[in-house]
Amino acid sequence: MKRLLVAACAVVDRDGRVLLARRPEGKQHAGLWEFPGGKVEEGETVEGALVRELREELGIEPCESCLQHFAFTTHIADGIQLLMPLYVCRQWDGFVSPHEGQEIKWIRPADLYGLDMPPADIPLAAEIRDRLKQ
Repeated sequence: MKRLLVAACAVVDRDGRVLLARRPEGKQHAGLWEFPGGKVEEGETVEGALVRELREELGIEPCESCLQHFAFTTHIADGIQLLMPLYVCRQWDGFVSPHEGQEIKWIRPADLYGLDMPPADIPLAAEIRDRLKQ
């Protein structure tokens, strides 16, 4: 079975809200809400991939030391095992702005329940909801 490493990040603002992005039309899982992130490229660390992805997707610059490992999930679909660590980022430089045609929104952890999300994001959302209390 092929394995795919994809890093995700719960970007949390000063009010304790979590940033979610809606996958744009034409992409797998279009219209579903997800944590920002993406594939870890050959030779990249997971943290390095998150820094790159957050810069590309949202125009923000977190430092690797600002990323806190939070949870991990796996999901199997179409003969591929997705491995997805979730990090939390509470500090970054710049202003969040969608750069890849995605819609974004800030949401309270308690409100994550019931959102339409890709299957791999659902258990991570439960972890955020249960462990990031306000």
